Amino acid sequence: MENKSTAQLMLIDDEPFMLRLLGRTLETLGFTAFLSYNSGATALDALDALDASDQRAGLGGPPDIILLDLNMPEMDGIEFIRHIVERGFAGSLILVSGEDERTLQAVSTLMRAHRIAVLGHLHKPVVPVALAALLAKWQSPTHGGARAVKTDYGAEAVRAAIANNELVNYYQPKVAVADGRVVGVETLVRWRHPVDGMVFPDQFIGVAEAHGLIDDLTRVVLCEALAQCRAWRDAGLALRVAVNVSMDNLAVLGFPDFVAGAASAAGVPPSDLVLEVTESRLMTDLRAPLEILTRLRLKRFGLSIDDFGTGHSSLSQLRDIPFDELKIDRGFVHRAWKDETLRAIFEASLGLARQLGMEVVAEGVEDQHDWDYLRHTNCDLAQGYFIARPMPAAELPGWMNSWQERLQARPSVLC
Repeated sequence: MENKSTAQLMLIDDEPFMLRLLGRTLETLGFTAFLSYNSGATALDALDALDASDQRAGLGGPPDIILLDLNMPEMDGIEFIRHIVERGFAGSLILVSGEDERTLQAVSTLMRAHRIAVLGHLHKPVVPVALAALLAKWQSPTHGGARAVKTDYGAEAVRAAIANNELVNYYQPKVAVADGRVVGVETLVRWRHPVDGMVFPDQFIGVAEAHGLIDDLTRVVLCEALAQCRAWRDAGLALRVAVNVSMDNLAVLGFPDFVAGAASAAGVPPSDLVLEVTESRLMTDLRAPLEILTRLRLKRFGLSIDDFGTGHSSLSQLRDIPFDELKIDRGFVHRAWKDETLRAIFEASLGLARQLGMEVVAEGVEDQHDWDYLRHTNCDLAQGYFIARPMPAAELPGWMNSWQERLQARPSVLC
């Protein structure tokens, strides 16, 4: 964390003893700029009175971090959150409550939906080391310079990017959980903008879908991925390559023939290509997607249901569409080892996939704890930052060597 003297905190709890305990704990940790309130209403009054030039209340402006109890009389913590959102609160929140884990997780999700930074939640009584760990996550708005500003790109800019060959594929490895063997990669498109540098897909995929450009974009990504798959195979690397497809691609009846022709032209067998389907919106007419996906399966291409458990992904898709791979969303993987709710959802999804004879990929494996948990569950495949971030194709062979060295140097990874 940055200099603790720069962080301004607000403590809100209806129990005077808890406020004193939190205050002493903060002082022990080196935090001195904080104010305490025994209700949400009085805290809101204080927020309304504060501005950047007002030093009388003890703070130099609105708080950077609010430590908030949930179950308070008159105004509970959830109502308080709604009020600070209306006031444009730009700081961070830590929940300090005796409520159960699922309730705390629900409120954390609500705060993220409100675009409030959530440092985490703590159970009462607060353990100083746990509070220190959450506070260490905080960074002031000016830390590290100006924040990156996303640019709104229009349809013409995206159309030009496709036409001018400005799209480039990155690849994130998938490894077998049992032995760490690298078995494939997921293709993730980037836009190498001539002015703005590398642009991530969340800034242009939606534009492409909204303006009828996603089919052209997908075809470019797919052809490049197939060519790279062939190049790796010629170099002795047998990797299955996954490519994301949009629901809009599945409305074009000629799509299966295009995929088959592109794979044949690249010299890539259908079994080496996996098409990952993420349903960003509900399918209102199943006829075209069902025909296209079933034809692709008949041609022996792999079909993966991506981000299972989120969006419109549902059990009916597993019933109706011949998927052979299920990707469990990172939201149910990371920290499942310690969160009972996440663990129940993950293991239910894993068990369902196994009963249906599907291979399972766990996304979002971010640390050793996540990896150890997957090994305990005997999950099939994993991908995530603990293993590798997406990378240009040229970096993959070098990463594979370093991954093997890592496995050999740290036997605990596979123990």
